[in-house]
Amino acid sequence: MARFRPLLRVSTPSFSPLALISAVPRTWSPSCPVPASPSLASVSALLLAGCSQSTDASKSSDDTTASASAATGKKPAPFSKGTVKVALVRQSGAGDYFEQWGNGAKAQAKALGIDLTVYDAQADNAKQATDLSSAINSGAQAIIVDHGFPSTIQPEIDQAVKKGIKVVVYDVDQTNKSVVSTEQDDASMAKAVLDVMAKTVGKNAKVGYVNVAGYAALDKRNSVWKTAVDANGWKQQFKVGKVTDSTATDNVPLVSAALTQHSDVAGVFAPYDELAKGTVLAVQNKKLQSKVKVFGADVSNADIQNMTAANSPWVATAGTDPSAVGAAVVRTAALELAGQLNKTSVDFPAVAITQDFLRKNKIANMDQLRAALPALNLSKVSTADWIPNVAH
Repeated sequence: MARFRPLLRVSTPSFSPLALISAVPRTWSPSCPVPASPSLASVSALLLAGCSQSTDASKSSDDTTASASAATGKKPAPFSKGTVKVALVRQSGAGDYFEQWGNGAKAQAKALGIDLTVYDAQADNAKQATDLSSAINSGAQAIIVDHGFPSTIQPEIDQAVKKGIKVVVYDVDQTNKSVVSTEQDDASMAKAVLDVMAKTVGKNAKVGYVNVAGYAALDKRNSVWKTAVDANGWKQQFKVGKVTDSTATDNVPLVSAALTQHSDVAGVFAPYDELAKGTVLAVQNKKLQSKVKVFGADVSNADIQNMTAANSPWVATAGTDPSAVGAAVVRTAALELAGQLNKTSVDFPAVAITQDFLRKNKIANMDQLRAALPALNLSKVSTADWIPNVAH
């Protein structure tokens, strides 16, 4: 989920068979990087604040490190007729995960010759509805909606469809049957991490929970959490959490207060990487890292650094390659525009990852993780011979 100066610098709470690494048998979508180090708490607020977004739309033109494989097929309409205008309307672009997601989307759009305009509501739901209205009136031929609350954006989604605009949503629960839905398999991702948690903390353990209701991805992960609590006889001692434009920092005092009252929990599940980062900081601030283990979701450079740091309590996560997902969502929109998608939903497979696996393989960043886990590669998802496919 997540996750979320001009929006050109989008800084950014979701699968199928799982590839679970190390402690788990192989099986299979709301921030600036928060480095995992002894000075983590002192620098996180500054780093997160540095990812604040402007509220104006801006066309993306910045380069990314991704390259694109050459297309061999003939471009179909409307791509054969020149530049295609597409809008990306984001509930929030804040966070390391969503920064990489945005970079992947922009790189793929550039490779396709798409004129991409990005709107970032900075976690302001009313602003996202306004942004979506602006996108509808901008002349965009397709609109990608990245996260958001149905109650505030469904009317605008319906209006876009009524006007003949192709709409692709990512991690949004919506009801219009003409809209293409893309998402990670959140239920499978949560189950993979919770299987690790069950093996780590055991049956009948006292546990904590950090989550927020109302986000499609987090609600799906919440359903799996409830099942896991019952199946393992866990005793949930607290539930806290909120999503803001500085989620990690803003959750530290919430989790710290909960840990003050319940320092005997064996593990905490925080199913979005910004929530997990805040939880890690709180556990470290309370000097409980040797007793309380953190189980998160999503993966990014900052998450890897956080998990592999000395004495880190974050022992397992699961997620997709955010850059690959952003690119695949844009390819999905391109296929829909060309009339070649022929489906109304696309799922992105994810990988569950343990701290032990990262340390054993000396993985320090996403590039190294991609090399170690080919399952993260989405190059065969939503593609065609006329699409130059961005490689990550």
